[in-house]
Amino acid sequence: MTEHTSGTRNGGGVPRRPADEADVIVVGAGPAGSTTACYLAQAGLDVLLLEKSRFPREKVCGDGLTPRGVKALVGMGISVSEQDGWVRNKGLRVIGAGKRMELLWPELSSYPDYGLVRPRTDLDQMLARRAQQAGARLLEGVTVTGPVLDDRTGRVTGVTARPAGTDGERAFTSRVVVAADGNSSRLSVAMGLRKRDDRPLGVAVRAYYRTPRHDDDYLESWLDLWDSGRLLPGYGWIFGMGDGTSNVGLGLLNTSAAFGHTDYHSLLRRWLKGMPAEWGFTEENRTQPVRGAALPMGFNRTPHYFNGLLLVGDAGGMVNPFNGEGIAYAMESGEILARTIVQALARARRAETERVLAGYPQALTEAYGGYYALGRVFVKLIGQPGLMRFATRHSMSRPALMRFALKLLANLTDPRGDAADRLVNGLSRLAPNPE
Repeated sequence: MTEHTSGTRNGGGVPRRPADEADVIVVGAGPAGSTTACYLAQAGLDVLLLEKSRFPREKVCGDGLTPRGVKALVGMGISVSEQDGWVRNKGLRVIGAGKRMELLWPELSSYPDYGLVRPRTDLDQMLARRAQQAGARLLEGVTVTGPVLDDRTGRVTGVTARPAGTDGERAFTSRVVVAADGNSSRLSVAMGLRKRDDRPLGVAVRAYYRTPRHDDDYLESWLDLWDSGRLLPGYGWIFGMGDGTSNVGLGLLNTSAAFGHTDYHSLLRRWLKGMPAEWGFTEENRTQPVRGAALPMGFNRTPHYFNGLLLVGDAGGMVNPFNGEGIAYAMESGEILARTIVQALARARRAETERVLAGYPQALTEAYGGYYALGRVFVKLIGQPGLMRFATRHSMSRPALMRFALKLLANLTDPRGDAADRLVNGLSRLAPNPE
């Protein structure tokens, strides 16, 4: 077990509690958990951040960040300069129906006009260290094995965990527990919170290839994902890493009959065989194994608060159904959750604390509910191959429509922006949002 701590809480001279106690326990030090822990620690709470791996560690991801993700990083005080190792991109290149279109990220007051690329091995470690700098206590190599429950109320009062290399378990206690343990979220499952079948789910596979395209200043998305004459609901991507390699992958939605019946690794290889040979997307240029991961979308696990346990990021299914983006929403939901917990734990009576915590799902609904509901409709529609072909063919010849689609799919608008912003915001407000 690796523990990184400082001697006082947030440098303010306040003695820490015993090592197995905290105000808040955060399980999982990915973007959601580290962001939550960072904001909580900045507010003066004693935070224990438990991570089963040791940094640096790999996570399956496209490694691309839209302007939403850039804004979240800046808000945490992370330097995003190219001198600090970030690769910037200026927009999205879309390829479909035999056409190619380059779309600049929109100029908005709410978000920057550039995206970023960085390997998750770097990004996750950077965010975890930022949480430490804010005062959170990080324990690496600690696998959480289950919740600790109050015998009388059934409320979560901590977790049990097993440090790497040991056979015994250790108990940690806290006032609230945050499940930031990813798509599988064993902690949520242990509390009876399982995935919802009525919400979308995706799967993504990716690999890295040596290629002359590594320094592309656009993220690239391929809308036509064909397999044996079938058009699949999903997309492919090519994101230049700036280090001689590109992250190349594809994502598929569960609205396809092929979902769960496809060899995704083989599908990726077949797709890449159709690429120009000079791009170098061949097996001999592959630098790492092909890896896959699930994409939990559109709040596919609820409720987000239950008996002292709060769900954040992938654990709560917060991936954008329109485009599969998860990092930005993990970080944003972490900030929302931290604000909720800070206010809750400042209340004098337990009933008041509980009332504030119970408002967390509503805060998420206000932030994403309508937009995610709209995304769930979108996912169902593109599951129809004929409609998908029609939409791709007709939209790719209309730049104004594609610029609107970029704002919609990437969720990039100003509250009082242009006509496209107002339309996206209006559709999100009007979308039905059943629990």
